[in-house]
Amino acid sequence: MCFYVLIIGSNVLLIVVICVNRSLHEPMYLFLCSLFVNELYGSSGLFPFLLVQILSDVHIISAPLCFLQIFCIYTYASVEFFNLTIMSYDRYLAICHPLQYHTLMTFRKVAALIVAEWVTACLGVSVYTSMSFSLHRCRNIIDKVYCNNYSIVQLACSDTTSNNVYGLFSTVVGVVLPVIFIIYTYMRILKVCYSGSKQTRQKAVSTCTPHLASILNFFFGEFEAFE
Repeated sequence: MCFYVLIIGSNVLLIVVICVNRSLHEPMYLFLCSLFVNELYGSSGLFPFLLVQILSDVHIISAPLCFLQIFCIYTYASVEFFNLTIMSYDRYLAICHPLQYHTLMTFRKVAALIVAEWVTACLGVSVYTSMSFSLHRCRNIIDKVYCNNYSIVQLACSDTTSNNVYGLFSTVVGVVLPVIFIIYTYMRILKVCYSGSKQTRQKAVSTCTPHLASILNFFFGEFEAFE
């Protein structure tokens, strides 16, 4: 409970700071703000249900609530990957194309990218969740304290080929391609830093620090939470 309150409080504080401080109304901080909103959304979709299951003597959850939790967790993860990918593109433009940066990354483009990542994640996960919801299930017991799509599909006694294919496609589009793109952008950034001056390298490090911190927080913090 304390951990959940800490997550809510810290993310709300960071969102307020970015919104109030006009000097932080830059693309990177707007993307960070979207990231903090997603943290609030994802933690609210996981921890309340999780706390109820831990504190309850009987671990029962209704099917609609279970699929709601699946939707929240998977959209959270999708938005996180998309947002980190967009942030890496933003850092690439800032370091590799500094003179054209403000022309290429306008406020309208930032807003469009943020809306696009949320809409894409919600639509993709909606299809995924609805496919699992329509399966005929022969069992109703999952071996986890929270709901996830793989556990639900395992309960089905009907054909799950389409679910598996779409799940693989979603993993490639939502995880593999973003990771490849992030690695590619940082290879380009490292190339510029290697061929540039010491001042260029120092500027690149300070510019990329928020994004790198967000990546480390997600890959280590979130995976540890789901372990």
